[in-house]
Amino acid sequence: MPKEVQLRTKGILPVQKLKMLHKMGIIRSNPDYPIQDDQFQPNSIDLRLGKVAYRVRCSFLPENDTVEEKVAKLKMYEVPITNGAVLEQNCVYIIPLLERLDLPQSNNSVQKSLFGDEESEIKLGSIENLSAKANPKSSTGRLDVFTRVITDYSHRFEEITPGYSGNLYLEVVPKSFSIKVKTGQRLNQLRVRHGFEVIPDQDILRVHASDPLLFDQNREPVSMEKIKVNQGLFMSVDLKAKKGEIIGYKAKKHNDYIDLDKIGYYAVQDFWEPIYAQPGHQLILEPEAFYIFASKERIRVPAHLACEMMAYDTGSGELRTHYAGFFDSGFGGSVEDKGARAVLEVRSHDVPFMIEDGQTLFSMQFEPNAERPDFVYGEEIDSNYQGQDLKLGKHFKEG
Repeated sequence: MPKEVQLRTKGILPVQKLKMLHKMGIIRSNPDYPIQDDQFQPNSIDLRLGKVAYRVRCSFLPENDTVEEKVAKLKMYEVPITNGAVLEQNCVYIIPLLERLDLPQSNNSVQKSLFGDEESEIKLGSIENLSAKANPKSSTGRLDVFTRVITDYSHRFEEITPGYSGNLYLEVVPKSFSIKVKTGQRLNQLRVRHGFEVIPDQDILRVHASDPLLFDQNREPVSMEKIKVNQGLFMSVDLKAKKGEIIGYKAKKHNDYIDLDKIGYYAVQDFWEPIYAQPGHQLILEPEAFYIFASKERIRVPAHLACEMMAYDTGSGELRTHYAGFFDSGFGGSVEDKGARAVLEVRSHDVPFMIEDGQTLFSMQFEPNAERPDFVYGEEIDSNYQGQDLKLGKHFKEG
């Protein structure tokens, strides 16, 4: 390891820098469960479930307490998950994660190396402080498992402030299906930011003009006249197809549990009701039912960028349009690959709500990478959803 590490550009830290933070002891794990190389994604690191799940009465933010102190007040019982255990539908659980963070207190700090000579010290220099943000992994959202990372004394979910030193915890609420979980499984991912910088709309348009981000249903780049930006890149839902073709899925109620270790195992018809193309290309969503749809447009994320699907805006209707919202660099492939559809995890709250083909439901907020990742999505890693169209999670049989 070099004795001095300098971060010179702002943005999301790529895989090679995340590995360096691990070696410096900034990202570490339970000694019995060392961090695995395949936890590292182009712009993030997968987080793993710890040894126990605490069933609590309600969700919470710790604010003036540690998470452990809040759990002690709200805990009903605890469930060991080392050998696997079922988390019941619509119950709230808190699971300590195997990873922890020790973010620097300032943008010039000395770190103790975890590797080699224990006495070695490394100076980390940066323009701005490091913070972190968590998101559910794609397969978590597609199973309608609601998850959020919590840290001690925090007043916001998923966001980890500069200088945080402590354990990470995951709130887990299975919504449509009960799930069987086990120590070491990965429901969430964490990215580390050097500063926080969102790509402005004019820069999104400039990138799209020379390195297309969005493609239409004919797999042609969306024209500059038709592309929509307003604090992000807008996309819409696809409800148009030939008669008899499937445009989405609705989760069935009163199902068996899903074992997260079983990939390509479950029959689709046991858990999902297919939704076929409707006359008029519109659909009324039932309140609190869970749906899977696909975007009308196809998106790709160039290697120098990453993006996040932004949460619903109540001004556009009482809809939740995603749970897992982070797209790694390289999602959708090269320009020649013509992008991939974004899968939407949709729930209407309180009232029946009609959606129509081409209706704008969400936006993509782009962030720069501090530098190009050593590898991108779909390259050197097992990427389940590269080039996807409408696609359920990896636990279900295809075809």
